[in-house]
Amino acid sequence: MYSQGIILSGGPYSVYEDNAPHIEQAIFDLGCPILGICYGLQEIAHYFAQNVLAGEKREYGQAKLKIEHHKGKAVHIDRLFNGLGDDLEVWMSHGDKISHLPESFATIATTSNAPFAGIAHDTKPYYGIQFHPEVTHTPRETELLKNFAVDICEARQHWTMDEFIGKEIARIRALVGEKDQVIGGVSGGVDSTVTARLMHEAIGQRFHAILVDNGFLRQDEAKTVYKTLTEHLGIKVTVIDASERFLADLKSVTDPEQKCKIIGRVFWEVFKEAAEKLKIEAASCPRTGDVEWFAQGTLYLDVIESISFKGPSQTIKTHHNVGGLPAEMDLKLIEPLRELFKDEVRELGTKLGIDDELVWRHPFPAGPGLAIRISGEVTEPELRMVRQADKIFTDELVAAGLYRTTSQAFVALSKDRAVSVMGDKRVWGQIARLRAVQSSDFMTAKRSRFDDDWLDMVVARITNEVEGVTRVEMDLTSKPPGTIEME
Repeated sequence: MYSQGIILSGGPYSVYEDNAPHIEQAIFDLGCPILGICYGLQEIAHYFAQNVLAGEKREYGQAKLKIEHHKGKAVHIDRLFNGLGDDLEVWMSHGDKISHLPESFATIATTSNAPFAGIAHDTKPYYGIQFHPEVTHTPRETELLKNFAVDICEARQHWTMDEFIGKEIARIRALVGEKDQVIGGVSGGVDSTVTARLMHEAIGQRFHAILVDNGFLRQDEAKTVYKTLTEHLGIKVTVIDASERFLADLKSVTDPEQKCKIIGRVFWEVFKEAAEKLKIEAASCPRTGDVEWFAQGTLYLDVIESISFKGPSQTIKTHHNVGGLPAEMDLKLIEPLRELFKDEVRELGTKLGIDDELVWRHPFPAGPGLAIRISGEVTEPELRMVRQADKIFTDELVAAGLYRTTSQAFVALSKDRAVSVMGDKRVWGQIARLRAVQSSDFMTAKRSRFDDDWLDMVVARITNEVEGVTRVEMDLTSKPPGTIEME
């Protein structure tokens, strides 16, 4: 096997656990540069010295990194941080730490909580860093990764979005052939919209967009999405109202993972029924093939958060795109965006001529929708409350010119209750929770900051206008340790 370089990624395990994944000697025998990130750093340290242990203090979020320079030593030692100065803001997410430096390694970076936040081998191009350079909240992440990939590994820079579009359209056409038809779910979110536009570009009217109204959409979402896709993008859309069916299947279900899996299953049942109708129509047209494919807007982040190395225990959360589909499908799967992050999908959407208003819509959980913004069992009164509150929050963000500068914002509804006094009466109602974050790739996120007077106005509108909500809270948790969605 030939490799220009290898990156050992982060992961949820501890290297000293019995079932933790480990690298083999053969990886080091390749002789190519290696960069270990977080768990990858600890795996390198464990391989050479078995010196990783549980830290006394966990470290999540922003940290200040001190870079150490090594004049007079081998030139390669300082190449990872070349041009990055003496100090860096970085993003940490770890609980374990290296107890001591492995033999033949040098320390190249430290933080106040991690004395070996960066290490490099004395004679070989092996590097390990405790922080995450792949996320946008490590501000100079691209420069560091370029130092490794381009300067150390000597990789060629040739990937562009224009090249991706051409190759992906050609790949879709080759997969589908000249007659096969494709169905795909749309929700109005940027991921499904870009997927639909790309499929339409590749195979035209042989792509059939299906909007399933599962009862968990935002206010007036089904009408808005239908109009946008048909009138502005020329995509054929079928709307199926299955809201009663979804709500019935979720009755008494409280576990968030179970909710997502049930929604994924019912979605697939609805799509299969739609595909059968299209097959009957196709049988009368000799120029059109059967419905053989299902397209969906899975992103790389969906895959990362939904798939675990061993078993379900380390799944962060199930995305219906990834974890909710049946193990055996009658249709073959096409996922054009599977290797892209959110910021790249937006760039792709712009290249495909989609309006900025659509490209920059805030992410929305296309499958489970509002069902995972209501804790526990989902009921119709709570759906009404969360829809109304969410619309108020969104409308006020738009009116204040804050929508575009906020990466994602929504209202969730807690099952917790609180007492309020309304009209001189004691009212026992539910708690609405505002969530607003800043991010570009959604691997990490910081909470958005708003003017207090503006927030007071939003809270007043929600408590005054949304019957059943008696109190409003705001979630200030970064990602990590929190996820952006509540469930």
